[in-house]
Amino acid sequence: MAKKSRNRNQPTEVAPGEVGPRQPCPCGSGKRYKACHGAAGGAAPTFVARPFEGMPGECDVIALRELVPAATAPLTLKDGERGVRLATLLPGAAPAMVRESGDVWLGLQVQHSYGNPARDLGAVLELALATEEPGIIGLMSAPGDGPSLQDLISDTELDITVHDGFEYWIDDIPDRDASMEAALEQANGGVMPTTRLSSVEAAYWTNVGTKEHLRWVMPHPEDQLLDALARLHAAGQDSVADGSRFVGMFRAHGLLAPVWDLPLGTGAEVLEEPAARFAADLEQALEAGDLTAEERSARAGLANRQVTIR
Repeated sequence: MAKKSRNRNQPTEVAPGEVGPRQPCPCGSGKRYKACHGAAGGAAPTFVARPFEGMPGECDVIALRELVPAATAPLTLKDGERGVRLATLLPGAAPAMVRESGDVWLGLQVQHSYGNPARDLGAVLELALATEEPGIIGLMSAPGDGPSLQDLISDTELDITVHDGFEYWIDDIPDRDASMEAALEQANGGVMPTTRLSSVEAAYWTNVGTKEHLRWVMPHPEDQLLDALARLHAAGQDSVADGSRFVGMFRAHGLLAPVWDLPLGTGAEVLEEPAARFAADLEQALEAGDLTAEERSARAGLANRQVTIR
């Protein structure tokens, strides 16, 4: 019987920030990547742990993709004059649309997942820019190597507009029929009131009916941020409003998004000043030294209150 190759179980070399097929899937399932999010037919696509790194408004882009129901932001191309609009969600969860005007709309909340959403966006943008024919632009298979979205747009701040509903789907259509209005009304039924705070970056208040939340995507490395949050928690400095409660964190696209429960009736406006104060306290906590025993205990508790958004 032939001997098995001793190299068979050698780990596959991957670039920093990427996940190889034999490594644990970053979604937290406990499976190897090739048996989980990399299980599509053929060679497993490489999972990029922090796909939007280097993109203007990285934290806001993650919030718009994972947490915010209805929002848009114009994008400026490095090359070309076509108008491009980034949106949380397009009709039918379309990856992109070319409008009658020739403008391109890009959707963040889509049904496909090929391991690197920033590359997916870059690929579908290139497809949309290659045509002026109005219609939906799909992405039916992994796009392979090529530019990510941040490679195709200018390095400028995002001007984000949070909407009460999906009226932006038809704001460039002058003559709207009853079917459009009916579809819009149905879609708007699932939109939760959401407001982006102006005093800090990528923090969003939302009302889910039974309670209110503040969800805040932060740019700091996970371990460093957990240490800082533990320091503030142990010191009783982790409140963002009267009656607020720090309940845990989402993990999405390589960053953490701390979440606070808020009493009903809090609203977004009263969060502006305490959120700015919390941000200042956090910056100080990020620069502090080793954790105390009490802070280490707080950190262990916080680490158990993380949910990975797949």
